[in-house]
Amino acid sequence: MAKAVEEAWPGPLSGLVVTRYGHAVPCERIEIVEASHPVPDESGHRAARRMLEMVHGLGRDDLVLALISGGGSALLSLPAPGLSFADKQAVNAALLRSGAPIGEMNTVRKHLSAIKGGRLAAAAFPARVVTLVISDVPGNDPADIASGPTVADKSTFADARAVLAKYAISEPRSVIAHLDRAADETPKPGSPQLANTTTILGDALEGEAREVGRVMAGIARQVVTHGQPAPPPLVLLSGGETTVTVRGKGRGGRNVEFLLALAVALDGLPGIFALAADTDGVDGAEEIAGAMVTPDTLERAAKLGINAKERLADNDAHSFFEALGDQVITGPTLTNVNDFRAILVLERQDYAFAGAT
Repeated sequence: MAKAVEEAWPGPLSGLVVTRYGHAVPCERIEIVEASHPVPDESGHRAARRMLEMVHGLGRDDLVLALISGGGSALLSLPAPGLSFADKQAVNAALLRSGAPIGEMNTVRKHLSAIKGGRLAAAAFPARVVTLVISDVPGNDPADIASGPTVADKSTFADARAVLAKYAISEPRSVIAHLDRAADETPKPGSPQLANTTTILGDALEGEAREVGRVMAGIARQVVTHGQPAPPPLVLLSGGETTVTVRGKGRGGRNVEFLLALAVALDGLPGIFALAADTDGVDGAEEIAGAMVTPDTLERAAKLGINAKERLADNDAHSFFEALGDQVITGPTLTNVNDFRAILVLERQDYAFAGAT
């Protein structure tokens, strides 16, 4: 990730990246440090402290680019004031032995850390923080990836205490006392310190169109049910170029197949609308750019006697959206910058208004 940024970034650039032993890639302007994973070591500890120091004192005109991927929770280890590095190592090892899922482990890690759970972004305030994420967790919640050093944290000290109690972890005593004091909570959604942060899930999403549709449906559901990665109203934008392996008798089309899979996975969930289209105006071999999905897409199809799941299995999304009148037809745009996908998630009070229009 650091190498790609160096190659693409046209202006002044400096930084520090920590990765696991044996995974460093030579860079010219970004320093690369190797550290231990999954159990933290002193190298990761020093790198985390330096990172926090680097973002202190920045101004509104500065930009912090955070490159986050799986494994960052162990690699970016900086104990909260009053805790030792040995304390964090002991708790991390106990959690690994316990079989606790990654979400529970990260809840504890955030509340024993001086850098996780949004604290890195808070330290960078008022600079703008842009986070580029490669996910390794189900649901792709940025707050869970590497324990979300630049993302608001919904969990609490009480949640962290409950995780340790669940797995009968009662040592070190300094850790238990720190969680009991609950003196410095992690930044929460809406915190002014995180007002200048942006999270980008990806502008080069690839893979089978129907699988990407299911993943994006999962993210949209997470927005509705948990307000993550951000509360509604919001738009989930993604780019890139998916593929369709045609096994049925349909005409394929990656954007319409993405949308049909999305619609099936959402199953009429209120307040979610989507559009996907090829920027050259041609989706696959069809002179159709793409299509639109609304909360009543499946309901309208059923009234016409159309089974959405059967059409998806037959790779026949073009005829599905043609029957509904929901195709996007632009004609040739005379340009091609891959695909454009947008998923709009409304607040609950806006559902009726959107439906009426």
